[in-house]
Order: sequence, then C-alpha cells, then structure tokens
Amino acid sequence: MAEHQAHVSGVAGRYAGALFDLASETGSVDSVLQDLQNFDHMIGESADLARFVRSPVFAADEQVKAIGALLDKAGIKGLSAQFLKLVASRRRLFAVRDMVRAYSAIVDHANGVVRAEAIVAEQPSQKVMDGIKAALKDLAGDKVVVDVTVDPAIIGGIVVKLGSKMVDASLRTKLNGIRIAMKEVG
Repeated sequence: MAEHQAHVSGVAGRYAGALFDLASETGSVDSVLQDLQNFDHMIGESADLARFVRSPVFAADEQVKAIGALLDKAGIKGLSAQFLKLVASRRRLFAVRDMVRAYSAIVDHANGVVRAEAIVAEQPSQKVMDGIKAALKDLAGDKVVVDVTVDPAIIGGIVVKLGSKMVDASLRTKLNGIRIAMKEVG
C-alpha cells in the first residue's frame, strides 16, 4: 500500500489504498470501481442521501443498517458492500466521496491512465474534442482521459488541468491581464 501513498493521502487515501490492495488480490478492481462510482452517483443525485452520509447525528449501527438496505436495493454487494459498511461502522461516511475519488485515482495510476480536465465556455464539437485529446496525448501519452466541464464564466478559450499542471488559454484570463496592464500604465 505504500506505493499508493504518493498518489493519495489522508483518511480517504488510506481507505482507498487498502481497498485497492484487497480488490487486486481478489481480481475485482474494476467491479469495485464501478460499484463505488454507482454509489457516489447515488449520493450526487439525492440530497437526502448526501445529508445522511455527512450527518454526525446518526449512530454507526444506524448508518450501517441504512447503508446495507441501500446497497441491497442498488445491487451493490461483495467487497464493495463490505467496504462501504466498514466505512459506515467506523463513522467515516462523511469522507466516502473522497474515498471513491482516491480509489479511482489509484486505479488510473495502476493502469497508466492520466486524467485531464478541459474547462470550456460551451460544449465543444467532436472535432474540437478530438483536437484537445490529440494535443494532450502529445503531452501525456496514449492513455489520457479528458473530462470536459462547461463553464460559461471563462467566456471563451479553454483551461486545461493535467495532473498538477494547468494551462489557461481562456479569454477571461487574457482580458483580466489586459485590465491589470492598463491599470499599471494609468
């Protein structure tokens, strides 16, 4: 698990690293990832569930019981269900979404996948997406996955985050730079 510590840290990282080790031993890395992503999606879709996992007022046994019923209904079983029930029993559900992200990052790293985020003002065409992917493959290799976020606040252009590196070619940044330069001149 020590090799995972370079990629994820904190409580979420420790739980995710331990889960990855167990999933690797049982050959269930991908199915656990799918289950965790499904659970994370459920939290994202339900304000009630999001409040439940963050709430400190429920006792551990109440959380385990409720999560168990939810997992049964969602068809999440095996190692994934055991893990989520363990997290609930240790009163760590508040960090479960971070654990899912950490586990996903470990799986990506193990598979040699580099994730990039492209932030654009409007949904790009397939041709533009192909261009973004081609440019990022030159930087990061063939296993780059591009997640697109639409944010009209950048006005135009693109902001790309690749690991800890960020390239900002947005119109908003350029306009801000011009404003600052004009203030310095005036």
